[in-house]
Amino acid sequence: MSELKRTPLYPIYAGLPGVRCIDFGGWDLPVQFSGIQKEHDAVRLHAGLFDVSHMGEFIVTGDGAERFLQRVTTNDVSKLTDGQAQYTLMCDPDGGVVDDLLVYRISADRYMAVVNASNIDKDFSWMQAHLPGDASLEDASDRYALLALQGPRAADILQIAGATPDVLALSSFHFKKDTPLAGASALISRTGYTGEDGFEIYVPAAHAGDVWHALMAAGEPLGLLPAGLGARDTLRFEARLPLYGQELSDTITPLEAGVGFFVKLDKEDFIGKDALVRQKEKGLPRKLVGIELIDRGIPRSHYPVFAGDERIGEVTTGTQSPTLKRSLGLALVDAAYAAIGTEVEVEIRCKRLKAEVIKTPFYKRMPKER
Repeated sequence: MSELKRTPLYPIYAGLPGVRCIDFGGWDLPVQFSGIQKEHDAVRLHAGLFDVSHMGEFIVTGDGAERFLQRVTTNDVSKLTDGQAQYTLMCDPDGGVVDDLLVYRISADRYMAVVNASNIDKDFSWMQAHLPGDASLEDASDRYALLALQGPRAADILQIAGATPDVLALSSFHFKKDTPLAGASALISRTGYTGEDGFEIYVPAAHAGDVWHALMAAGEPLGLLPAGLGARDTLRFEARLPLYGQELSDTITPLEAGVGFFVKLDKEDFIGKDALVRQKEKGLPRKLVGIELIDRGIPRSHYPVFAGDERIGEVTTGTQSPTLKRSLGLALVDAAYAAIGTEVEVEIRCKRLKAEVIKTPFYKRMPKER
């Protein structure tokens, strides 16, 4: 049995009272610090600090960098300007998802691609196999630590920690590189995976501890808590943000998963485009929908969904919503049953419970008052 990988921040939180770490895709990561409900509420009301240093960072350089990324991703990289980031996906020729990722344009010939931890090796091999001669690809994952500061007080905490005004003024999906923070030179982006305002902070691995301590010291008086994978999952679920391996996979296309906005079928050819065009023209066979249980129970991943005697799909993610206190799920179902208000059943321990297709996202943050 191979030893679990650990992030540069592991020594800081491993001995904290109440922390519980689990094997997450080969990484020894905290699932909770003080409790999932408490950490979830902190992010919704105040702020939470996540160690997501297990994510992968690839550096793409060269005159052909943009052209290469256009070829292997679904979104339109040519629309990016320096200091701008973009959510996108990589697809195989059949339209299945290789991974979803963020692409950062650092300059015209330098980009950073941030991929899911469980897919680092697969993604690097996939991209390398399609790399042209005028672009270079480097796996820089071990050089970086990544902290996610999320919640309505995130900007206030960064300001107290010493972030410069240009960082605090960033709009969504924009970033600043080479910005000083707690003695480190950081790349700070206004991005996240919780449905709240927030920042993702990339720093050299050796400086991760200093940045963590500075943010916690600045944020604790404002309600900041360290948060683990459990709250990260419930937060992203309420905001209907997909998780690779559940809402996205090599057998689920971006169109079926409801992230077609990030698939630009009108741009030049990209891997998977032909299959996705055919699927759109023919009509989607399946759609990802939100469901709410009417009967008492909690839907979980892979629970089958029925309409009458017909199995029409399965739950991809489900839980008792910590914010809304309702039993909710995301389910991939036959398109004929995807309309809001459709009555379905979820099979839980050999018993079918009534449910209804409902609107998503389940939670959407209110805009700040000016």
